[in-house]
Amino acid sequence: MKEYRTITQVAGPLVFVEKTEPVAYGELVTITLPDGSTRKGQVLDTSRDIVVVQVFEGTRGIDKASTVRFTGDIVRLSCSKDMLGRIFNGRGEPIDGGPPVVPEEKRPIVGTAINPYARKYPREFIQTGISAIDGMNTLVRGQKLPIFSGSGLPHNDIALQIARQAKVRGQEEEFAVIFAAMGITYEEAYKFMNEFEKTGALERAVVFLNLANDPAIERLITPRMALTAAEFLAYEYDLHILVILTDMTNYCEALREISAAREEVPGRRGYPGYMYTDLATNYERAGRIRGRKGTITQMPILTMPGDDITHPIPDLTGYITEGQIVLSRVLHAKGIYPPIDVLPSLSRLQKEGIGPGLTREDHKQWNDQMYAAYAEGVDLRGLVAIVGEEALSERDRLFLKFADEFERRFVNQGKYEDRDIEYTLDLGWELLSMLPERELTKVEKKWIEKYHPKYRKKPPEVVAAEKIAAS
Repeated sequence: MKEYRTITQVAGPLVFVEKTEPVAYGELVTITLPDGSTRKGQVLDTSRDIVVVQVFEGTRGIDKASTVRFTGDIVRLSCSKDMLGRIFNGRGEPIDGGPPVVPEEKRPIVGTAINPYARKYPREFIQTGISAIDGMNTLVRGQKLPIFSGSGLPHNDIALQIARQAKVRGQEEEFAVIFAAMGITYEEAYKFMNEFEKTGALERAVVFLNLANDPAIERLITPRMALTAAEFLAYEYDLHILVILTDMTNYCEALREISAAREEVPGRRGYPGYMYTDLATNYERAGRIRGRKGTITQMPILTMPGDDITHPIPDLTGYITEGQIVLSRVLHAKGIYPPIDVLPSLSRLQKEGIGPGLTREDHKQWNDQMYAAYAEGVDLRGLVAIVGEEALSERDRLFLKFADEFERRFVNQGKYEDRDIEYTLDLGWELLSMLPERELTKVEKKWIEKYHPKYRKKPPEVVAAEKIAAS
């Protein structure tokens, strides 16, 4: 392999090299500095005369005296089942003091496109232990369900809670978590590592940490490293994998920085026009494949700049993924954790993961009724601000009280409180019992008589006698 001393320009994380022989897009590059140290990079662009190299460890100290060697290979991750329980940096190097991973296979981090015909429809309930997700916006195997958050909101705490508590009910298959953090501080990194180790969740997790002071370019490969590990464990060892990516906003900011360094024509708000495609190459690596037992479920987390859900990052993410969990600054100000606003939240695949044999037979209609009652209560708050609560009817006051109790008792729960789905559904029925039975129009009579607290506290023969008397 030839070495070149033809660096013509260094711009941000990019090095421009004049070349004499063809090189491939994505090819791995080794740069040797005058002091003998080396840096790794990747070919970002290539033309007849110039090769653009993005440097993973930063370009400080690189000058025209540095040498560039094109390796003829691409960026790969050393994959092994021994990765479980390990902590890596954003480049896939161990940072937990343990030995390097002995690879069973070295996989390209770009992954392999899944044939749409080979995809199997996402199904089967994943219990996170969080009522606002399990009950109202259910996560299913193979789904990609992002969390839309904002600066200062506890999205990292929610991510840790999901990583600790996520489980596949009624199945004996192994379940693991791939956790990738991008652009986080030392304090956050310490919190993540300490939490994983303290709770024992690290034993079934693989953690990738990219710190805020790491080069921005490293942020572009961190989620790909994580997803490559997820694909290896899911499809080679039949594990069910939950991939948590936080924070995708930092990823997109790195993408914009690299685009600006390349002097590309910017798109919306300065982000590159290909950001949709780039995000899709990450998000679409979730799913199920026919004939393979393992599955990959994704929960990307992003902070919306200015809490703007129309910002390009959440906007494009919403197009690619199957719903969103939206965090509310208003609920957070009330001291409610997790501050999940269920009204703008959505799980497009919820219907596939609930019902008999998955959660419970009443779940679908229960969900519709809970949404309707809470939405009416929230609307009435606006009316109260204008006319006062005294002007409301008795019925309206009940719905107003339901909305308050829904937030205080149903949405609100402890950071270490792991609720099973039966508890969540029963709690919802307890709240619905605050309303007159005639208002439960979304639920069939048979489910009311089976799960409503009014009937569940009575023996079956009493319920039957009451029905006869009523007729």
